[in-house]
Amino acid sequence: MTIPHTYSKAFETALDYGRPPNIKKRFPNSKALIVSGKYIDQAMLKKGNCMTIAANARSSFVLRGALAAAQRANAAIIIEIARSEGGTNAYCPVSLWNMATQTDAIMNELGITIPVAIHADHFGIKSPSDIAPAKPEIESLFDAGITSIAIDASHMTDDQNLLANIELNPFVPGWAGLETEVGEIKGTQGLSTAQEALFLIQGLNAHNIFPDWIALNNGTTHGIEESGTGINVELTAQIHEALSPYGISGAQHGTSGNDSDRLRAIASKTRTTKANVATALQMISWGLKVNDYGNAILDDQGNFIKQKDQGVTEEMWSKMLAYANAHNLKGGDVKKLNLPFESHLSALPREIRLRMAKNVENFVYTLLTDVFNTTDTADILIAHILETKSHMPGYKTKKTEYPAEWSREKIIQRAASIISDKGPDGNFDD
Repeated sequence: MTIPHTYSKAFETALDYGRPPNIKKRFPNSKALIVSGKYIDQAMLKKGNCMTIAANARSSFVLRGALAAAQRANAAIIIEIARSEGGTNAYCPVSLWNMATQTDAIMNELGITIPVAIHADHFGIKSPSDIAPAKPEIESLFDAGITSIAIDASHMTDDQNLLANIELNPFVPGWAGLETEVGEIKGTQGLSTAQEALFLIQGLNAHNIFPDWIALNNGTTHGIEESGTGINVELTAQIHEALSPYGISGAQHGTSGNDSDRLRAIASKTRTTKANVATALQMISWGLKVNDYGNAILDDQGNFIKQKDQGVTEEMWSKMLAYANAHNLKGGDVKKLNLPFESHLSALPREIRLRMAKNVENFVYTLLTDVFNTTDTADILIAHILETKSHMPGYKTKKTEYPAEWSREKIIQRAASIISDKGPDGNFDD
């Protein structure tokens, strides 16, 4: 896909005003409109009944395809990677520290003019001992060009979740997009409740912390969706309604595998503005057979079905399968093929590399235009930047809770009265 390198006066002005200071410092001569996640969320709310993709950039091919699709749809989007995927123990070549650089380079190469946020997803805090080392790491992510982050301490108890968010917040710039999470993503087990969500958001509010998004355990799973249950739209709407006084939007995790009607419902019936899509984009880039909403179709023996003349070459897929078998990578664990094979895939003939990215582009374009209702949100966002003349669009709410009621001691006391089922123990990382 070739896009003319022409930039309007409005775009040039938005580029000057809208890029956060870390982006201007890291990419001083760039023509890529990388913005705070706050702008993305507020653009979706302004259009209404829509959400955008948070495209999980497990490879450069997914990254290219998602950006090209957003340009075609004139849609503001989010590029992200989770800490488990692209952190210090990464299994993906796109990392928390190179994602902004890769995104900026591709946007300049292709003349991409839609606004993009760079999101560190699922920055997991699994115990209080994780908090101290997380502080310099979070700072390093913003030095590397992150413009939005999800502090995910949902693995811990409700009081420890809230306390971790409070302690880490000083290391997140006030202008940055901010996501918090209540309830790990465990499918139909350990579903989130309004009581849990209110506890977290009210406690943050008392400490002058106003997240843009909250992620819930609302029935989905990470990876390959096998249950067919997917997003519980009614539960999500109920919790969002309870949180409405605090102006927070929803972040939908585990989007891959949910059919289009359910995704349209989550966009139109709830306050969801961000939808994470990971597994579907990976499978499509490789050329595996998927259904119309991106869930991998398996044969009678439970194996993936490689489509001829789609994605990687048949020879390369055979090598990837051999590696997976040798390392006992089955089902959703084939995601761990991304890191060892990125260089091999980058060395494939040009037409193969192009079709890998094009398949992702076509899938994401359909999501943005036909399912998520994201078309033309780029114009809404740019107009907002021209109005604010700032990289910071402002908060959607203000402090209404009393800090004295949310001291450490009272947080622990309040949490003891919460009735909830956290679901089974285990590793539920993205």
